[in-house]
Amino acid sequence: MSSVAVLTQESFAEHRSGLTQQQVKVAALNSEEENDPPTYKDAFPPLPEKAACLETAQEPAGAWSKIRPIKASIITQVFHVPLEERKYKDMNQFGEGEQAKICLDIMQKTGAHLELSLAKDQGLSIMVSGKLEAVMKARKEIVARLQTQASATVAIPKEHHRFVIGKNGEKLQDLELKTATKIQIPRPDDPSNQIKITGTKEGIEKARHEILLISAEQDKRAVERLDVDKVYHPFIAGPFNKLVSEIMQETGTRINIPPPSVNKTEIVFTGEKEQLAQAVARIKKIYEEKKKKTTTIAVEVKKSQHKYVIGPKGNSLQEILEKTGVSVEIPPTDSSSETVILRGEPEKLGQALTEVYAKANSFTVSSVSAPSWLHRFIIGKKGQNLAKITQQMPKVHIEFTEGEDKITLEGPTEDVNVAQEQIEVMVKDLIIRMDYVEINVDHKFHRHLIGKNGANINRIKDQYKVSVRIPPDNEKSNLIRIEGDPQGVHQAKKELLELASRMENERTKDLIIEQRFHRTIIGQKGERIREIRDKFPEVIINFPDPAHKSDIVQLRGPKNEVEKCTKYMQRMVADLIREESNTKIDLPAENSNSETIIITGKRANCEAARHRILSIQKELADITEVEVSIPSKLHNSLIGAKGRFIRSIMEECGGVHIHFPTEGSGSDTVTIRGPAQDVEKAKKQLLHLAEEKQTKSYTVDLRAKPEYHKFLIGKGGGNIRKVRDNTGARIIFPTSEDKDQELITIMGTEGAVKEAQKELEALIKNLDNVVEESMLVDPKHHRHFVIRRGQVLREIADEYGGVMVSFPRSGTQSDKVTLKGAKDCVEAAKKRILEIIEDLEAQVTIECTIPQKFHRSIMGPKGSRIQQITRDYGVQIKFPDREENPAPATEPAMQENGEETGEGKEAKETDPTSPKKCDIIIISGRREKCEAAKEALQALVPVTTEVEVPFDLHRYIIGQKGSGIRKMMDEFEVNIQVPAPELRSDVISITGLTTNLDRAKAGLLERVKELQAEQEDRALRSFKLTVTVDPKYHPKIIGRKGAVITQIRTEHEVNIQFPDKDDENQSQDQITITGYEKNTEAARDAIMKIVGELEQMVSEDVMLDHRVHARIIGARGKAIRKIMDEFKVDIRFPQSGASDPNCVTVTGLPDNVEEAIDHILNLEEEYLADVVDNEAMQVYMKPSAHEESKAPSKGFVVRDAPWAAGNNEKPSSEEDPSPEVRHQNVLMLTVKWRIAVN
Repeated sequence: MSSVAVLTQESFAEHRSGLTQQQVKVAALNSEEENDPPTYKDAFPPLPEKAACLETAQEPAGAWSKIRPIKASIITQVFHVPLEERKYKDMNQFGEGEQAKICLDIMQKTGAHLELSLAKDQGLSIMVSGKLEAVMKARKEIVARLQTQASATVAIPKEHHRFVIGKNGEKLQDLELKTATKIQIPRPDDPSNQIKITGTKEGIEKARHEILLISAEQDKRAVERLDVDKVYHPFIAGPFNKLVSEIMQETGTRINIPPPSVNKTEIVFTGEKEQLAQAVARIKKIYEEKKKKTTTIAVEVKKSQHKYVIGPKGNSLQEILEKTGVSVEIPPTDSSSETVILRGEPEKLGQALTEVYAKANSFTVSSVSAPSWLHRFIIGKKGQNLAKITQQMPKVHIEFTEGEDKITLEGPTEDVNVAQEQIEVMVKDLIIRMDYVEINVDHKFHRHLIGKNGANINRIKDQYKVSVRIPPDNEKSNLIRIEGDPQGVHQAKKELLELASRMENERTKDLIIEQRFHRTIIGQKGERIREIRDKFPEVIINFPDPAHKSDIVQLRGPKNEVEKCTKYMQRMVADLIREESNTKIDLPAENSNSETIIITGKRANCEAARHRILSIQKELADITEVEVSIPSKLHNSLIGAKGRFIRSIMEECGGVHIHFPTEGSGSDTVTIRGPAQDVEKAKKQLLHLAEEKQTKSYTVDLRAKPEYHKFLIGKGGGNIRKVRDNTGARIIFPTSEDKDQELITIMGTEGAVKEAQKELEALIKNLDNVVEESMLVDPKHHRHFVIRRGQVLREIADEYGGVMVSFPRSGTQSDKVTLKGAKDCVEAAKKRILEIIEDLEAQVTIECTIPQKFHRSIMGPKGSRIQQITRDYGVQIKFPDREENPAPATEPAMQENGEETGEGKEAKETDPTSPKKCDIIIISGRREKCEAAKEALQALVPVTTEVEVPFDLHRYIIGQKGSGIRKMMDEFEVNIQVPAPELRSDVISITGLTTNLDRAKAGLLERVKELQAEQEDRALRSFKLTVTVDPKYHPKIIGRKGAVITQIRTEHEVNIQFPDKDDENQSQDQITITGYEKNTEAARDAIMKIVGELEQMVSEDVMLDHRVHARIIGARGKAIRKIMDEFKVDIRFPQSGASDPNCVTVTGLPDNVEEAIDHILNLEEEYLADVVDNEAMQVYMKPSAHEESKAPSKGFVVRDAPWAAGNNEKPSSEEDPSPEVRHQNVLMLTVKWRIAVN
């Protein structure tokens, strides 16, 4: 597909300029030449001949030939391992076995690619491809692992060893890579000079040769030491080390002069022997000459000025040496001497002395008084303020000393004076603008003031533009300093004190709630606890970890809120106990001083509920908090890895809370909170453990199978407590979070630990002694042990060290049961099985008749209620199968041949009063427990009560999509039945447990009261008031985008309705206001006030030239809106197509209208002058490009074109060629252009 280029004069000329001088003669086209068109050859020069092309083509070849080829980054090398040197010579396993594994390993390690092949002589050829470094590493690995190794030693002088090693061992590594050998050089303290080389014969020879070469090189070099007095070193080194560098360069010798700070006189020379001798001779000559010619003078210079004489990096001393040839000796900084010694030729000492005093006095020290708290502001953020001064005067050093009310300036006198003035101005300004205040807040609240990741304090800093300094924890200071703008400081102080007082008012309270209730209180996916937190947003509620088996729920927050939340949660717990015990529990009202709780229900249930509430009260009263002082250095060891040690104490002592201070705080106080007895126990253990750690703590680790741990601990921790009491050692078993589940740690004094270790090892040894025993169990009891996938057997195995209990297969009549495991475990398991059998034999089965329709309700969600009863009473409960389609009672018995069938007869004989099979629930267990469980089941049977609720409120009780009634049912755990709308009944039925019915009924009636109050309020809000207002004022009352009417509606809480313009039947001057009567009257007054103002308004027409309307209106009406707001008027411009386009209407109060008209007439006069000027200018302006394009174009014209060869007459440039010719011209131009480009 071809492309067409459109030529312009400029682009054409640009194209020609790209061609060579030989190909085209470039003619400059000026305005005069436009009438004389270029020739065809000038415009389209011919392409070069073939030969010329070849010549030019050769030129770049020479240039390219000069460029060096780029080496490939991937190289390939082939290594050959002869048969006699191969490590793996098994011919049958080529490409397999150890050799293949090694090759794969080398490829993975080095990143090189290996290919193996066998030569005819059974030698191994290995082709290695990859980057150079990878290939060299692979080669070394191949030699070391696939080739048999030889070794040899080479002896070179001990002092040459370091040259073989090279800097950081790089030379040695490089040598090992090149030769594929391992080179071992003796350590510096080893007197041996033998270097051992291990590798292939070829590699050893190469390495030996290289080492001997290095040694030979070093033999040619020599080292000489020359002792020169320290005071003459500066003369030998020369100013800025120029002299010694010159000697080093000329002789090729390395000369090491010790620096001034090192008290050594020895100068070391290293290099070729001849050149080294020359360097030594030159240095000696300088030394001898200076010893003869130089003399010294001593002068006193203030110690503070010594650094100015020395200069940065000693530059000033070097400058004096360079100018005068005199060395200046300054006493060390730790010396109190102020004597400076000048050493040099006598005639130059005077000049040097002048230089020394000039340097000493060129700098000055000054100070500015500034309160230390302002220093940060003077420095500025990231040193910005200070940088402005130091950039202008880089030689000035400004020093701020913490705690001092001054700033020290040091540098050239003039610069110091300027900097001092600038800083004094800054200080004066800051003292006027800035303020600071210090407040006292207990340091224990500081971290709360700071907030998580500094959120609180950063917000205060940003909001009030202040700086707040809170002391670190280790200072234990209560003083907080606030600095910044006086107003910001005051506001920040107020907020911080408010936060602190709120925290002081905070309290922590422990609430005892049985752990089994925790999940219920939290609710599914945390719904219920979220509701509580929403209700008490300032209270933090912490539930214990389920693994800790703790009943303590911690509440923290403002005192009053914590108290309210406590009462709310206590009511929740009472409801749960009420539900469980099937009783009614009435707590005293919030404002009541009564301490009486009333429990109503069956005697047994009431007693159980009373017992539970009293136990909670006792636990609550028993909660205590103690503080123990333990040195902070012991805290980490007491806590243990991942809290292992401290967790074992907390679990052992009934789940008490032990809180250690934050690391680095330096505090020794450890807090223990929980039931008094457990707290005391934990305190004793903690102090005992700390004492052991302080005196002589000894720790031993034992290992035992995890299944033995429960048996070692014993029931309720009996076994391990016995060991602990006997020995006094502490034994820690792994928790479920620990990685190593076999590790048991024993801690204490060495004697106690060893004794406990001995006892535990004996127990573990017994457990490892596996025996197999059998016992007899009646087959009728077998099912109890193996049902539910052998749950009972699993429990026995867990409790008794993983003992295996095997019952005979079902179908066999054997009564032999086999037990296999540790002897002690087997005995304990046998005892437990006999206890279970005794319980089973004492069991009875009773029936409890409850109509089938209530069974689902009794079971509860996911059978939770039944599970609770079986756990509480230790019984088994079996529900009957559901009767899918029970036959209706009225159905007659089936008949056959006019007689009743046997089934019918049987049905007739059945006692109608006897319970149905599907209603009978079977309870198995001990008789007394079965009876109690039966009572508990009967208490769960729901009952129904009816509540009178006016029919018109039913839909509000149901709520949107049933949300209202669903919420009540969930809250009170009942079923609420609302009658169908067509029945128009007022009776609502509530079905549920007796305990829940009263609450549900009270809740429903409370909701009815709320709805009735809402109805009354709705009636009051429905008051309507009508106002008559002329329709022409309606838009003004509504306002722009409804702003005015919206404000009236919001302010008076009413609804205002304007008449519909399209409704002809509706009165157009009536405005309806709906709301409370008082509010509607206030809204009416507001509207009438607006109308009153509007009636006072006048409208006047003013004639404005339509050409200036757009200027007066402005972009998007911005200018006209500004005028209307300024003069409080309304200005209307004529619409397009109006009869009089110049007529503009102004509406408003008479005075405002007049002022507005004057203003817009002034604007018209101003804008009209611009319009007239613009119109006059248009006459002289060039026509637009669009107008010019209408003129006929001549196109691009050339002379002596091939297509004009037939015409002898020269065409006139004025003549317009025919369309055919013009078309031909364009085609030819396009073709030529393409050729030139290609």
